[in-house]
Amino acid sequence: MTAPKVIVIGGSAGALEPLTTIAAALPASFPIPLVAVLHIPDDFENTLPETIGRRCTIPVQEGMHGTRLSCGLILAPPNYHLLLEADGTVALSLDAPVGYSRPSIDVLFESAALAYGARVLGIVLSGANDDGARGLAAIRQAGGTVWVQDPQTASAAYMPDAALRLVGADRVAPPREIGTALLAFAPEAARNG
Repeated sequence: MTAPKVIVIGGSAGALEPLTTIAAALPASFPIPLVAVLHIPDDFENTLPETIGRRCTIPVQEGMHGTRLSCGLILAPPNYHLLLEADGTVALSLDAPVGYSRPSIDVLFESAALAYGARVLGIVLSGANDDGARGLAAIRQAGGTVWVQDPQTASAAYMPDAALRLVGADRVAPPREIGTALLAFAPEAARNG
């Protein structure tokens, strides 16, 4: 498989620990941008960048409109949809919630499929609804790669189960194995930019 240009990750209930485990497996020099949506309450004081950043060496930041994709992890801010643009930047949107969620995993994944086509890797983690399944289908339809957290390792298996029912997966694995598998892309991504 060719190294992706971007890795998009989505989760809800129980996804913070798996996301942190994946990010912690990557070296600071990991060359592929990661962009993640976790469902967060509107009134939540967003300390996720600091919380995740304390446990990993890759840079972690909250996405802002116009943020340029670079090495590290970009997190969707509470109450905004986060979209990827073909010019390598992030856009934020206050459009209506999708499936009762803003930020929506489907919105992120569908924008990534549109902007990056076959060079997207989408990963669905633990969660208590089906957000992300439709977006993972868009990534698959665009020729991208889809991975899903093993539902047996998820504290809320509904989201990974929904993704597997709708799309299937190129890889089903626990978070630690997902992080290790991502390391295989680093040399190729560095060569191919």
